[in-house]
Amino acid sequence: MSDEERPIIETLSTREVYKNKWMRVREDRIRRPDGSESIYGVVEKPDFAVIAARDDAGRLYLVQQYRYAVGERRWEFSQGAWEHAPDADPLDLARGELKEETGLTAGTLVHAGRLFQAYGYATQAGDVYLATDLTEGAPEREVDEQDMISAAFPLAEVERMIADGEIADCITVAAFGLLRLKGLL
Repeated sequence: MSDEERPIIETLSTREVYKNKWMRVREDRIRRPDGSESIYGVVEKPDFAVIAARDDAGRLYLVQQYRYAVGERRWEFSQGAWEHAPDADPLDLARGELKEETGLTAGTLVHAGRLFQAYGYATQAGDVYLATDLTEGAPEREVDEQDMISAAFPLAEVERMIADGEIADCITVAAFGLLRLKGLL
């Protein structure tokens, strides 16, 4: 391994401190380039897909559900991971999550990029897609999504919701910005 390939922080040991079906938390003992040692906590979660679905009228579909950790119902783009299939193809995951949460089937899915959820402490990354050529159907929500609703909003309304803090999900805001920068919205 060349010096350019060698990690700047060396992992000396690792131990699992918590695990459930959605995540694993590990604590790594590390050594920095100056020789000092410390610990680093890492959250491991399967990668996810985030989908901005746009209909022929230019409206964007959002989902809203109660988010237990913050104790509020919040609007966001459809998104999710498959804990049962963490190595699933991201395109298949995007198609599946969109159908599950909104009932929509996309004729076209355009990959806009890949974002990390919080790479300061987590391994999870998400692929951002724009879904178009939509066909409506019935959602196939999981039991923990039973309170979820879906609605379509004009692009200007989604921008206002972001600006006013009604949409505060960092992945939705980042995906929206990425799609706008790439000229897809």
